[in-house]
Amino acid sequence: MPSHSYTLFRDAILAERQVVCSYDGRIRELCPHIIGINKSGEEVVLAWQFGGESSGKLPQWRCLRLANVRNAHARNGRWHEGGSHLTEQTCVSEIDLDINVHVRKRR
Repeated sequence: MPSHSYTLFRDAILAERQVVCSYDGRIRELCPHIIGINKSGEEVVLAWQFGGESSGKLPQWRCLRLANVRNAHARNGRWHEGGSHLTEQTCVSEIDLDINVHVRKRR
């Protein structure tokens, strides 16, 4: 059974909604792109962080372990695509949902 955070992020991908949450003690403003399981069997999401707090420059890609997400909620707002895709993502090893493959190809 997926966690509450997993369901929230998955629904946000399907609806192309932003997610705001706390992760590693920082507020993150994200557009989730890919969700599933990592090599360790943990629920993870690959998201484009476009706002909020960060230890580095924004925007940037983030791989979030959903067990560490706190106070997540979806909101309406402009969808952010993210930067270049020069390398293959390694965050999600078992992909459940990918916005570019599963959501946008249905349109």
